[in-house]
Amino acid sequence: MLLYNNHFLPLQDLKLSVTNRAFQYNDGFFETMIVVNGKFRFWADHQSRMNEAAAALHLAIPAYFWEGELEEKLLQLAKQRNAIKYGRIKLKVWRAGDGLYTPQTNEIEWLATVDIAQPIPEAGVSVGICLGVRTCFSPLSHFKGPQAPLYVLAGIEKQATGFDDMLVLDTQGHVSELISSNIFWVTEGALCTPALETGCVNGIMRRGLTRWCLQQGIAVREVLAKPEELNQADCVFGANVTGIRGIERLVDQQLQINNAWLQGIKAGLQV
Repeated sequence: MLLYNNHFLPLQDLKLSVTNRAFQYNDGFFETMIVVNGKFRFWADHQSRMNEAAAALHLAIPAYFWEGELEEKLLQLAKQRNAIKYGRIKLKVWRAGDGLYTPQTNEIEWLATVDIAQPIPEAGVSVGICLGVRTCFSPLSHFKGPQAPLYVLAGIEKQATGFDDMLVLDTQGHVSELISSNIFWVTEGALCTPALETGCVNGIMRRGLTRWCLQQGIAVREVLAKPEELNQADCVFGANVTGIRGIERLVDQQLQINNAWLQGIKAGLQV
């Protein structure tokens, strides 16, 4: 089963037109969410980012997205898919109607699918530096969807180089993000992460981690930094809604992983 425009539908009954604007123009966005023991992680942050994406794309989102009905139905779908204990939900939203670049409407269509998932491994990862693509700030760069081919190309480069992940830089050579995670490092007791002007996604965990650190009295700095600055950090890690993983190596340079610090974050955020 899946959810299509707020209705449960068997997968084999899904029919999408070839004029679908998600297919034709990537005219939409998506959210990836994690459900654990019948509850979403950071649901309010997902709602905020969907609202921001809709505003940037001039999409008219139905009221039930914000009033509890969507959350309830997504959890029902997770239960039907036996993914209520630990599941990964992908919600794709796109502009309805036909037309060329100029749309005929701002109304939306949407589709949600659920898969059983597992917590990410604890082991640290080895990261290369992406040479083929760079991030660039735009009104669309802070949410997921419009720039997806960039991360596809970074993933192809990851496969070719044998690293676990790739560090993507912005057009000026500043640290931006990993393929599907924001990047963080600890320097002089402060949490550092790339500024949104690098073109990085404003991730759900980025929001949650920033909020938690400020509540704990930990300074948070959104910075423009070159990759070599990571070599001097006290702890380097990647994080997205699926969890947090230390980065133990950047290309051929060993990095610091402060496991006690990371475990404290995980406990505080319950991830």
